[in-house]
Amino acid sequence: MTDTTSTDVLIVGSGIMGAAVAQLLREADPNTRITMIDGGQPIGGTPGIHLHDVNEPELWARYNERVASGIQGLYIGADVTDTVADDVRDLEPGMFHSQAFGENASAMPASSVAWNTGGMGVHWTAATPWPAGHEIFDGGDPAAWNADLDTARRLLDVSPSPIGPTMVGEIVINVLREALAGTAPAGREPQPMPMAVKPTESGLRPRTSPATMFPPIGGAVDDNFTLLTGTLATRILVSEDGDRALGARVRTVADGTVWEIFASSVIVCADTLRTPQLLFASGIRPEALGRYLNEHAFITGRVLMDLDRFGVRLDELPLARDGEFCTDSLWIPQNGPAQPFHGQVMNNTYVDEAGAPLAYSVGMSLYTPVESRPENRLVFSETETDIAGMPKISIEFGYSDGDLGLIDQAMAQLQSLAEDFGDFDPATERLLLSPGSSLHLTGTVRSGETNDGTSVCDTDGRVWGFDNLFVAGNGVIPTAVVANSTLTGTITAVRAARAVSRRLSIVSH
Repeated sequence: MTDTTSTDVLIVGSGIMGAAVAQLLREADPNTRITMIDGGQPIGGTPGIHLHDVNEPELWARYNERVASGIQGLYIGADVTDTVADDVRDLEPGMFHSQAFGENASAMPASSVAWNTGGMGVHWTAATPWPAGHEIFDGGDPAAWNADLDTARRLLDVSPSPIGPTMVGEIVINVLREALAGTAPAGREPQPMPMAVKPTESGLRPRTSPATMFPPIGGAVDDNFTLLTGTLATRILVSEDGDRALGARVRTVADGTVWEIFASSVIVCADTLRTPQLLFASGIRPEALGRYLNEHAFITGRVLMDLDRFGVRLDELPLARDGEFCTDSLWIPQNGPAQPFHGQVMNNTYVDEAGAPLAYSVGMSLYTPVESRPENRLVFSETETDIAGMPKISIEFGYSDGDLGLIDQAMAQLQSLAEDFGDFDPATERLLLSPGSSLHLTGTVRSGETNDGTSVCDTDGRVWGFDNLFVAGNGVIPTAVVANSTLTGTITAVRAARAVSRRLSIVSH
């Protein structure tokens, strides 16, 4: 192990948010020393590469089999179970339900953690719809918000329509637009899903991952960057006066060695569960820590298109490319009260053993907004630990009466939309999934404009009361995001990286 225990910036977490921060810091100054740590190990031979793009056939096949469902909660490597793993060192790198990781997650049974280099950034669908309306937290400066949104899109390498629409996908879009006419401003009608996917003429369409966002994670040469895998941050070191982070105490997972890394600035990008967990373990406990846990409700359904109704022949049906799980990835944007639900529509053609088309499936999920309430929260134990040796998390989460009313509306809307395409049985072809299924958890270290007890950090991600401790990622999002949260979460990484760069510039001068 490298004996160097000091750095300019310590990034806790090697997922998309950590990669975004690292890339922006590197763009700002090639000489900034960056150390990134992650408790997990790489999956496969290249740290931080998306599983859709790995060279190992077995890993590739396993991921693509799971992702074909279009349901994020099914991507993971463990069943929903009350059984807790015996030792974190026994886990193969991958994703695990929180309950299996030793947390009390019965209120959010499908919530999950990534125990691997690259975090969820090697597993994600790569859908990147942009936020609008109540999802935006621009602090009254829309121009700055749009600039940060553009930076986040650049970092994620977002394409507007990388998967479809095919000819049949265009029919689906037109049907959705007609059904939802009058509910959307220009530009927010049903349309292709923007994705962090590189469009290609043939073959696989590569996904953005931490290793592509910041290539040194994947092994590219950068003499001022160090990636320490299998290295768990157990405590943020704090100065005697309590207003500066000095670095972090870390533990080598394999052998239990404890040591310290000192840094000028610390950015925690560990995810919506483990970022507040680390702060709590460090004695950093603002009133809002762990509170305002949010996740939209997730309703999923699937209907076979009545081809005769739309004048489509079987031999006209599009086929998914080898290695791709759908022919068309489409989007129904949320648009406030007129259309409160975000729709993710992933379609595919079923084929027989010879590869001949049999039917066209419209896979439709509606995400329903959930109120941001302090009662929905993470509670950290002072005495019990999870299998990683960190404070055990108990999740308290439920739907308000208003949430339940919107869920009922979304169930009805999904049925209505599905019936526009073909025969649909809501009893067997529609389901409200368990909380946590989307993996789009937000709010537990939320940002705010004032230190009034309802936020953990300022709008740059700087933890209240600290000069140089920052948080970034989906947990920082203060709004009730209805859509896929990664693009919105990356905006928090953009802000934190900019603030750290400015601070380093001032310190160095």
